[in-house]
Amino acid sequence: MARLLVCVLLVLPLLGGSDGAWNQRQLRRKIHELREIQYFKSFYSRLGIPKGAPSYEPVVEGYITQPLDHFNRRNNATYEQRYWINKEFWQHPGGPVFLFIGGEAAESEYSVLAGEHVELAEKHHALLVSLEHRYYGASINKDGLTLEGIRFLSSQQALADLASFHLIISQKYNLTRNNTWICFGGSYPGSLSAWFRLKFPHLVYAAVASSAPVRAELDFVDYNKVVANSLSDPVIGGSEKCLNEVKESFRVVESLLKAGNITQLEKDFFSCASLHPPDDYTEFVSNLADIFMGAVQYNDESAGSDVRKICKYMLSASSVYEGLKLLNSMFMDSMGMKCVENSHEKTLSDLKKTELDPVGVGERQWYYQTCTEFGYYQTCEHTSCPFSPRITLQSQLDLCTEVFQIPKESVFQAVQFTNEFYGADHPKSSRIIFVNGDVDPWHALSVLKNQSHSEIAIFINGTAHCANMYPSDAQDPPSLQKAREEIAMQIGEWLKSAREES
Repeated sequence: MARLLVCVLLVLPLLGGSDGAWNQRQLRRKIHELREIQYFKSFYSRLGIPKGAPSYEPVVEGYITQPLDHFNRRNNATYEQRYWINKEFWQHPGGPVFLFIGGEAAESEYSVLAGEHVELAEKHHALLVSLEHRYYGASINKDGLTLEGIRFLSSQQALADLASFHLIISQKYNLTRNNTWICFGGSYPGSLSAWFRLKFPHLVYAAVASSAPVRAELDFVDYNKVVANSLSDPVIGGSEKCLNEVKESFRVVESLLKAGNITQLEKDFFSCASLHPPDDYTEFVSNLADIFMGAVQYNDESAGSDVRKICKYMLSASSVYEGLKLLNSMFMDSMGMKCVENSHEKTLSDLKKTELDPVGVGERQWYYQTCTEFGYYQTCEHTSCPFSPRITLQSQLDLCTEVFQIPKESVFQAVQFTNEFYGADHPKSSRIIFVNGDVDPWHALSVLKNQSHSEIAIFINGTAHCANMYPSDAQDPPSLQKAREEIAMQIGEWLKSAREES
């Protein structure tokens, strides 16, 4: 299954992963919770007073009515989209507007209270606004997850939502062309940030696109290539020996599967139920692979997401198999899991659920977007992948058909169209900063070199997914601190040029 990338917020989007594996879903939820806590602590640390004190002006939370289909005005259906506004730093009436773009998870008030964009807003006296993505969180109709209702979920509709939101905020606060808009987003919303600047240059003056996979890819082979490289990277605690141990551990598991030692595997890795071939076997190895994939994508973000710790366990165990068992137990403890759900039928059942959940990440929604726009399926059929070759492209495309009745050929065509529509990793726009970390597997689908004098790429050594978006910390590595300085300097220059042009 395509691992969510979530940055926030987030998901993972995070927004991807392998074949609907359960471990990745647990990790995404955990990461989402931890980031909310991190933003909460950052906000109160900055404010220095309890919320509700006389000097604190509460964030405005509201809803706007949006067309369900912006591109067919004969369709009168609408939905309510959630937003937040923070006027704490705004220098009225001429200050800029910083737009934080939501993605494949529910947003909260902290989207305008903490993070890199908030620190920049304080410096430049900007109005902070945030818009939750359609079909996620509370921004969805009751029938939105049905096969009929979900068809209006797309990045194009989301961009049109942003344009409509721009108009509403401009009217609400009497904004003019002198109020310079800059948009921010990370992961899938990072792509939306770049695409909003690309498609609506008259509305937003500049964009910051963090960890943005702007190139859609059906078979995302490079994801696990980067995972392998990161597991062997000494900068973050990896090594060639660690990578080799990981490879060998999966070979041992594969040999046990082929030998029919299924009961042993179920017991050793705490499977919630018996494994039935072939789909549960794929689910099982995918869950094991997700421990490593998550550790790389979210390096240092949670107890189960640390390459250094993972390699330490693998190298200190009496055998590679014992190391894998130990890691699985450690991951389960960190996620509060009593057993691991390896049932493919359970995955299908979860993805087919149409009940709404106003919090957390949107599993069904995001998988729909991978089937209809992006692909992003991380496979293991290439020799560079350190995990099980059972994680195939076909096993993940089958979910599109089984869950959404979308044939494989349609997914391929959708990915091609997305790249034609947005320009893939050569978008030919202006005033966009693309920020990526070399540890993050998603950087393989982003812009890594300057495209022009104002389409700028910043590549951060030793950092993972969306590292620059979090509140700054004295413990940030020098490479990240330098990247933040570059982003801040560029934002300052663009705001200055905008004032000179007005």
